Amino acid sequence: MRPALLLLVEAVALAAALAGCAAPRADGPRTDTGTIAGEVGDPRNRARVHTELAALYFERGNAAVALEELRLATGADPKYAAAYSLFGVVYMDLKENRLAEDNFQRALALSPSDPEINHSYGWFLCQSGREVNSIPYFLHATRNPLYARPWLSYSAAGVCSLREGKVKDADDYFQRALRLNADEPTALLSLAALRYDQGQMDDARRLITRYNKVVTPSAESLWLGLRIERRIGGRIAEQSYAEQLRRRFPGSPQARSLARGDYSGPATERTR
Repeated sequence: MRPALLLLVEAVALAAALAGCAAPRADGPRTDTGTIAGEVGDPRNRARVHTELAALYFERGNAAVALEELRLATGADPKYAAAYSLFGVVYMDLKENRLAEDNFQRALALSPSDPEINHSYGWFLCQSGREVNSIPYFLHATRNPLYARPWLSYSAAGVCSLREGKVKDADDYFQRALRLNADEPTALLSLAALRYDQGQMDDARRLITRYNKVVTPSAESLWLGLRIERRIGGRIAEQSYAEQLRRRFPGSPQARSLARGDYSGPATERTR
């Protein structure tokens, strides 16, 4: 089973890659006429609009049309870095790692300080087994004063550090994320799991309670909350978590562990 916190950050990485996209259009795929309605044919504007359309199609699960829109974007403006970055995100999702690498590298060559591109490339490195190489890109993103959401990159750095077994580094990155945004979901869930493993139950309880208020509880967060309450002796809260887990996620591995009465194992999972 893939760790819940890693799945969460995948969503974070995609959100970063697609930052600034317009709302989805009501119409479907269209034939490019070489101009965009209401515009004067400026190549950069055309590239931007096609990239935004690509992001929306990709978000809807239509990677093929997203790739076509990105080809139109780079055809309109071969130096538009955001289009190559999104090419990298789409190819990463399609497990086409060589094409993803090539496009991320081209995006970085065109715009080496762009925080979104650095974040997305960092996540690609982390996902392709190069966790140790990913951290500098996340940190480079956070140093850009124009980056609107540096906590996302700190959270991603924490997850990738956990994969390397660098718990102290991960702990620090998650805390940095929460100092910038106290409601950052990945950092809340991840740090709650670390505190559980460290036996710091009061902090673990505070963090998981906040997480379950900030976002819709997941099977992972309910299971962690249950185990925390079991350790503390909060029987009423433990029962509440158990009932929610059974009702909301009856077929989950966590619900099966509950049915077996198996509460063993650490809260944090690492690939190494």
